Amino acid sequence: MTENLPTFINLTEFATSNTGGQILFATDDFFAVAENLISDTDPIYIADKYTEYGKWMDGWETRRKRIPGHDWCIIKLAVACVIKGLLLDTAHFTGNNVLKFSIQATILSSEEELQIPPRNTTVGSGASAEDLDRVEEIFSEKWKEIVPVTSLRPGLEVTRYNYVKVFSNKPWTHIRLNIYPDGGIARLRVYGEASPEKPPANELTDLVSMLNGGVNQGYSNAHYSHPRNILKPFKGVSMSDGWETARNQNRPAIIELNEDGTLNVNVSEWAIFKLGFPGSLRRICVDTSHFKGNYPGDVKIEGAYLEKENWFPGDKVGWTSVLKQNPLEGDKEHWFDCESDVITHIKVTISPDGGISRLRTFGYISPF
Repeated sequence: MTENLPTFINLTEFATSNTGGQILFATDDFFAVAENLISDTDPIYIADKYTEYGKWMDGWETRRKRIPGHDWCIIKLAVACVIKGLLLDTAHFTGNNVLKFSIQATILSSEEELQIPPRNTTVGSGASAEDLDRVEEIFSEKWKEIVPVTSLRPGLEVTRYNYVKVFSNKPWTHIRLNIYPDGGIARLRVYGEASPEKPPANELTDLVSMLNGGVNQGYSNAHYSHPRNILKPFKGVSMSDGWETARNQNRPAIIELNEDGTLNVNVSEWAIFKLGFPGSLRRICVDTSHFKGNYPGDVKIEGAYLEKENWFPGDKVGWTSVLKQNPLEGDKEHWFDCESDVITHIKVTISPDGGISRLRTFGYISPF
């Protein structure tokens, strides 16, 4: 990819399955099921792999349309969010790619969601007439259009990434992806800002979770994977699903230990996160699952209350200690008790480098 990347890809992603996204309905799954759209892995191509219905493809591919209409699917997002941009990746779909698409969005209640028929995730399947009649009860064809009919480029390496900015300031819980008239898309990514309901003040809440509005706002290094990954709600599935830095080029030639068991290296990497709600922290989990030979030597966490909403590089911040420097082990959940003041942001510092799978910061939101 040589093109300039849009800034919205640094926001939180809300459609992938390991953040809580779900395919609720698809008109057709003949060649490849719609669930592939929201897989967290990069799409692959296996030249000699076929199913009984045709070529195996790592994406959503419908049959060639021979009846009136076009294909579409409904995706439930991980949490209500304001959508700022999309990525539609057509990788490996070169003669069978979707020509055009559009996106509609809505807010659905759990009761309305029950009107959607049960999902069949079998290759070679398609929605029945009864399924189509039932899904009409949620009137998805009348949802708000947030992306008009737009052309898609085919899945060659130089054209596969189709970025689309979304101009909408309303939160949505569900989207409808329309493809015209048929074909394949490898992956869909939905980037934006969470708009969760405020939790009760007396409820212990993971304040940095992406589902509660936590977001990464800066980092020193994300060579292998982005620090926003550690805010995902479920356990990490691999190293690529966490935050991993490059080996710090200023690390000492010979590693020594301090008396408390932490590394005496004087170099580190950091990431800054905005909490979903201002609050005081009581319990922290730093999870190094999957990082067995590349976990950080130690971690410390600081906090601050910023009067403005966002942290920017160059801001002078009076960080105070939330969790003192502690040694870490590989492939393990580390739980720490703490007691912070009311804060809006945290700074996670790892020494000298390495990878973290997940971060949990449980606390109570500020009642003010």
